[in-house]
Amino acid sequence: MGDLGLGQHKTIKDFVQSKLRAFEEQGLSMETLFSLMFQEKENIMYERSAGYRVESFSYGEVEKRIKARALSLSKLLSDVAPGSVIGLSMDNSLSWIECFWAILLCGFRPLLINLRLSDEPVEGAIRDCDVQAVVSDGRTYSVRTILCDEIEPVEEPFTTCEFGKEIIVMTSGTSRHVKLCAYSAEELFYQIKGSYGIIRECDTVKRHYQDRLKLLTFLPFYHVFGLAAVYIWFSFFSRTFVELKDMKPDTITGTVRRHHVTHLFAVPLFWETVYTQARKTIRLRGEETERKFEKAMALRDKLGDSALGALFTRAAFKEVRENLFGDSIRFMITGGSSISKETMRFFNSIGYHLADGYGMSEIGITSLELSKKPSILNEGYIGKPMDGVEYRINSDGELEVKGKAIACYIIEDGEKKIINTDFFNTHDLAVCENGHYKILGRKDDLIVGISGENLNPNLIEPQLKLKDVNEICLIGALDGVNAVPTLVVSVNRFISEEKLTALDHSLKKQLEEMRLNSEIKRILYVSDSLIVGDEFKLNRFRLKQQLEENGFHEVKPLGKDEGLQDALAKRLREFFAAALDRSAEDIADSADFFLDLGGTSLDYFGMIAAMETEFSVKISTEQNLSTVAAFHRYLSEIL
Repeated sequence: MGDLGLGQHKTIKDFVQSKLRAFEEQGLSMETLFSLMFQEKENIMYERSAGYRVESFSYGEVEKRIKARALSLSKLLSDVAPGSVIGLSMDNSLSWIECFWAILLCGFRPLLINLRLSDEPVEGAIRDCDVQAVVSDGRTYSVRTILCDEIEPVEEPFTTCEFGKEIIVMTSGTSRHVKLCAYSAEELFYQIKGSYGIIRECDTVKRHYQDRLKLLTFLPFYHVFGLAAVYIWFSFFSRTFVELKDMKPDTITGTVRRHHVTHLFAVPLFWETVYTQARKTIRLRGEETERKFEKAMALRDKLGDSALGALFTRAAFKEVRENLFGDSIRFMITGGSSISKETMRFFNSIGYHLADGYGMSEIGITSLELSKKPSILNEGYIGKPMDGVEYRINSDGELEVKGKAIACYIIEDGEKKIINTDFFNTHDLAVCENGHYKILGRKDDLIVGISGENLNPNLIEPQLKLKDVNEICLIGALDGVNAVPTLVVSVNRFISEEKLTALDHSLKKQLEEMRLNSEIKRILYVSDSLIVGDEFKLNRFRLKQQLEENGFHEVKPLGKDEGLQDALAKRLREFFAAALDRSAEDIADSADFFLDLGGTSLDYFGMIAAMETEFSVKISTEQNLSTVAAFHRYLSEIL
């Protein structure tokens, strides 16, 4: 082990204990947190790509930048009373870190605005907190809005006044209400202290690569998952953050590999998307490649949690890892909603370590599965409560949480409530199996079936093994006065009649085997995505409203008409027509692009590029596709 940036300490354990002890002894304040967070001034805090080079900023440099920003901000807000709430509306960046601390250094309380929310709930939060101004990277609000670029660093000595005493975060807004949750330095101390138990019990989480531990800034810092589990935890221990420019898949994998990221924390939607794309890539390489992969996965399952299994993984799936994140990754966390067992199995079988965690805006991060065994990780357990946290399951099966890291108060519908004096009811259904907790879904997601039994969408949806499906959601939509259990299935709008018919048959057969065919009264196939905009999980409340308002675009089999009559064929004719400057009605299914229609190679490659963009696929020219019918067969297989 080389120099890990631990100061005078030889082990990570001693380093962490020393900083926690200093935090407690020097007083649980934001000022103490700031001082200790920027104590290791030579350690690299932030990295970002700048063309062909990588820019690095040490903790000492960032501390100076924060104070320079704070002096400028204090002048801009000289007419605002200390202790007032100042909004922070920015995506993850070095500027976010600088402005976040600048607000606190000026004696104000930052409200971390959730950029995924629409104007209405955000403006409601601004009113509830009596926000005096918002520091923004572009979005404007009803109150005074100060653009980040206006806070020009002032290179003068900054005299620190009394720090702001709280940070206010917003809930994710996947229900009709948005809560505001306040955390003081005391709650943040216990949040960090709880993470020490993770380091103590799980060697994997503290592993470095080439003496560096680096986190990708994937999760937004304004969300409790990104704020606590990424920024607060790891900046307190002076580790490195790597900037993510955008959310494009190639950008994510490229950034991880270029910067040798070691820790990647994300929501289930991300892991599910990566898994789906990886399996699609393997399938497109041919039946032989897919067969070998499935055989290797089966053998990995048979080897179980043994040391031999781990050795087999490192060798057998090396190419798969190289095409994903590379071999610098040491620890990955999922959280925020349920994740499929197949996705967990994939990552934990190919040589990564993906663990499930639990937390909420109101309670912070409270547990993480610490087992090294894939057999436990793959079940989606959220682990045991962290140090200082208690779990219990009430008579209704709901998880209740108690601890000193819970928000000191929340504001809901304008009313301030103290919630950290007793057990907090999460309203998440949970079970405890051999000391490991598992979340079964939300209590308010339950649907009463025809028989009177409760249907839990979070248990039913993962059991459905379906091909050619984007997302699936079980909703209790009102039909008059009754809630009708409806399965909404999102499919590709160009799905062939044959595939849709096969999908419908498979789904109904599985529901019958699960004895749910009489409980679920309607199946609706739609071309709409069920997760839209900046959502990172199913927003069941919004989907229920959309269904009740007939807001989905239904997909139905078109019947056995003469020729190809589905949406894919229609779109393909439009591509041919655009490339050849003809009417789509003149394009026969069997007409050859070159021989019959007079197309050139330049026309053809332009059309291929347009198809690849629309369908998000790579079309190999080796397929010799030259008719609508040929393209239809090819794309029907891979879409």
